[in-house]
Amino acid sequence: MFAAVVVPLLAAVGSEAWFGHHDQRARLNDLLDAEARSAAAKIQDFLDGIGDQLTWTVQLPWSESADERRRLDAFRLLRQVPAVVSLTLVDAVGRERLFVSRLGLNRSEGGADHSANPAVIGVKSSPIWFGPVTFHAGSEPFMTIAVAGNRAAVGIAVAEVNLKLIWDVISAIRVGRTGEAFVLDQPGRLVAHPDISLVLRADETATLPLKTLRAGIVAQGGRAVTGRDVAGQTVLAAMAQIPRVDWSVVVKQPVVEAFGPIYATLWRTAASLIGGAALAAALAYWLTRRMIGPIRLLEDGVARIGAGHFNHRIDLATGDEFERLATRFNEMAGELAVSQERSERIIRLKRFLAPQVAELVDRTSDDGVLDGRRIEVVVVFGDLRGFTAFSGRAEPEAVMGVLSDYYDALDKVVSDYGATLTHFSGDGMMVLLNAPVTCSDPALRAIHMARDMHASVQALLLDHGLGFGVGLAMGPATVGRIGSGGRLDYTAIGSVVNLASRLCASAADAEILIDAVAASAVSGRVRLVERAARMLKGFDRPVPVFAASDDVSE
Repeated sequence: MFAAVVVPLLAAVGSEAWFGHHDQRARLNDLLDAEARSAAAKIQDFLDGIGDQLTWTVQLPWSESADERRRLDAFRLLRQVPAVVSLTLVDAVGRERLFVSRLGLNRSEGGADHSANPAVIGVKSSPIWFGPVTFHAGSEPFMTIAVAGNRAAVGIAVAEVNLKLIWDVISAIRVGRTGEAFVLDQPGRLVAHPDISLVLRADETATLPLKTLRAGIVAQGGRAVTGRDVAGQTVLAAMAQIPRVDWSVVVKQPVVEAFGPIYATLWRTAASLIGGAALAAALAYWLTRRMIGPIRLLEDGVARIGAGHFNHRIDLATGDEFERLATRFNEMAGELAVSQERSERIIRLKRFLAPQVAELVDRTSDDGVLDGRRIEVVVVFGDLRGFTAFSGRAEPEAVMGVLSDYYDALDKVVSDYGATLTHFSGDGMMVLLNAPVTCSDPALRAIHMARDMHASVQALLLDHGLGFGVGLAMGPATVGRIGSGGRLDYTAIGSVVNLASRLCASAADAEILIDAVAASAVSGRVRLVERAARMLKGFDRPVPVFAASDDVSE
């Protein structure tokens, strides 16, 4: 109960925090980006407006004498554009024709050569030229703007602009309650800031956090980032470029304010979590007290069943899940009793039948598969060479030890190939393939099995001077169980059994002899060596015999 309440609440708090933060971050990124682009557009309009005003001063060609009309146009420009501190009009060859200023003396037809002035050179390749930001007396930011007329004869206007007036644009930008904007030039010097004292001091060390903030935005591909401003508070910032002057407008908002709505939501959710957890804890305590008795009864019953007392039953009548659980345990005990009886049955069957046959009978729950039937099988016989002499000279313990190891090795190979070991007889054995469990390509499988039998017993036999021969034959046989009520064997009867037995008796050490039917079944896949036909006991004519060589194809 406690987990059912607390875990979903924790998941809700976590998901709400993550998704809320993600959504708020996306909204703030869009908002700050829009504010930055808007501020950049306003500053660009401010600069373009100055350029447009300068264009009116270069409309008419210059004459040789002083031009009073141009002087009046220059004074009108200073009156209409407060940001322009001084204006220099230059003719087509770069000679100063007029200079007016708010701070210095005006002059007419000064004749100074401005052909090498960067503003005059730059404006020849562009209708309007913006110079770099400079700080007069290390304080106020200035910029040079030059405008060329639509033909060379009208000359060029070069104006010195005081950038302090951009403060009006920057100070008007507010994001939330305390969010603000600032402008950096390409080297990272502060051009405009709501706190104009930062601009006038021109202290690059003091404004280094703003430069770092811009570098972080650039590193993130223009996405909003968090960082610290000059006051040391953590802010979320976005940026927009003013491409014509290569300035950056950065808009920032304190993180505490930006994510304030999310934090408030999380506090409310945390309060709900604490309340829900307290209620869940009370319910959990009450349920625990109510459940102790049934749990102990179940624990005792399960311990008894686990100890093997499958006849034990848990008597619990609570009318709830505990009673149903007790019923399931009782059903499980019954099933375990049946399973135990089945295991004991298999063990009893394996005492009288081959393991594969016993498991087949148990799996099908029908011993009808053991009834006699006619089917094509492969019969494999194998026995030791020289065992009679060995058993006559060796101690009984040694003889029985060799036979035990011999039987274990062969039984493992037979099981690996899914064959049926019908019986061991002394040092001999009989194996069936394709009965009672059918298999594909039984002849090839039998040859592979015979080769693995040789490999399994080779080291054992060499130590005692013994050999091992195998004979196999393929054909129809009657297979089924034979015996009395106290002893049953699953075996095969037919001439194919006799033929396999005779081939085994005729095989030399490490030799696998097969009949013509099996040889035909594996033709082309096993290298066979045809031997001379042999007269075998129980057969009235010579029997074709083949030997499987060491090279067996897959």
